[in-house]
Amino acid sequence: MPQTASALPRVFLAAAVALALAAPARASSDLPAGSTTLEAADAASFADIKIGGDVESFRLDNGLEVVVIPDRRAPVVTHMIWYRVGAADEEAGMSGVAHFLEHLMFKGTEKNPDGAFSKRVAAIGGQENAFTSNDYTAYFQRVAKEHLPEMMALEADRMENLILTDEVVAPERDVVLEERRMRVDNDPGAMLGETLDAVLYVNHPYGTPVIGWPSEISALSKDNAIAFYDRFYTPNNAILIVAGDVDVDGVRRMAEETYGKVAQRADPGERVRPAAQRVPGSLEVDLADPRVNQPNLRKAWLVPSYTTDKADSAPALDILSEILGGGSTSRLYRSLVIDQGVASSAGGWYQSSTLDDSRFMVYAVPSDGTSLEDLGAATRAVIDTLIADGVTEAELERAKTGLLSSALYAQDSQSSLARMFGVALTTGSSIDEVRGWPGAISAVTPEDVRKAAETYLAPRPVTAYLRAPSVDAGANAQQ
Repeated sequence: MPQTASALPRVFLAAAVALALAAPARASSDLPAGSTTLEAADAASFADIKIGGDVESFRLDNGLEVVVIPDRRAPVVTHMIWYRVGAADEEAGMSGVAHFLEHLMFKGTEKNPDGAFSKRVAAIGGQENAFTSNDYTAYFQRVAKEHLPEMMALEADRMENLILTDEVVAPERDVVLEERRMRVDNDPGAMLGETLDAVLYVNHPYGTPVIGWPSEISALSKDNAIAFYDRFYTPNNAILIVAGDVDVDGVRRMAEETYGKVAQRADPGERVRPAAQRVPGSLEVDLADPRVNQPNLRKAWLVPSYTTDKADSAPALDILSEILGGGSTSRLYRSLVIDQGVASSAGGWYQSSTLDDSRFMVYAVPSDGTSLEDLGAATRAVIDTLIADGVTEAELERAKTGLLSSALYAQDSQSSLARMFGVALTTGSSIDEVRGWPGAISAVTPEDVRKAAETYLAPRPVTAYLRAPSVDAGANAQQ
């Protein structure tokens, strides 16, 4: 059984490129004209970069969308099938069924029984994985290119021929419950994050954990999983992404011979969800747990994603997250950690690629002797100063160069590119928007960043505190 992920970090473009990078070698031919090193290039010189090179796409007669990203530097391919369905598409009372079905997809078909798929991938020296988020579910294999037709055949088989019985469903439900206990219930930080999301996304399905609530996971049945599978795991609701040593004609031929034979089983319909509501005023979440060794503070705001953005502010929010919380040169780190010494670490991020409105979050870990409340006030002051005074040209240029150089490096990672396009296409963006993202980032001005901060971070956030119980509280509890 491959490792699964209940949710992915921010992954649209700026974030996706960081997800799978491991300092790959950079081809000098990919650098902007006139640049001999990446560091010598400024943000403007990246503006004309097009993510994905010669990416092409087409659609099979059964509605399956196919994206081909040629990369002929090595005789390997990354094969990914993405379904436009995630935890936010579950019916009320059935939280966790999307992630549960991800597990069950490895239970086999008549042609390829339980475990046969994974054993075959291992036998040919390949890698595989699967993951579920709020907006999508994906399965992938990385193999030598001669095995691509076999991977397509295996994945197409389980797209329409999955066999589930009570005998395989019940034990896997226990596996998921144990996964939840390990990842969430035994981790106070994860528990705080779950509660924060429930408050931030009030009346919106993003407030329900991807892995599900324990009582609802326990009630999931074979029939629930099959109904979800029959409705959403159909070629007209899927995207095939192939990156690697391939050409579009070869991929088209292989896809038609495998996926092309899978019939449409359903029309999933429009993905309609209630709008996330910005809650007026301040809200706080305070979790005290004896297992906490390192207290921390989090502040989260509801903000538009690239998909819901109507004011062209998403690129500015990307840059704002870099300036405010992106590493040791960021405003938060320099002010809270270096200048004031009230925090041992601080940062932030913008979860930019979601189908619905998303979140902007900052965090800080207090230094010894600093209360979470005082740290919260200091964090707020950093944000208010940025809103009042704006950002400098130097900060803007550094943030752009950091984001765009990461995008350039991502061209060297097959899996990064495949994942980048998969996330974008399943959350409402287009291939052209992915490819044109460097230009959008390059066009952001200092006033764009200041205005984004004023519009979205001036309102009070949801503030979350994670702390150990006080000594007084412990003494009172024992009396």
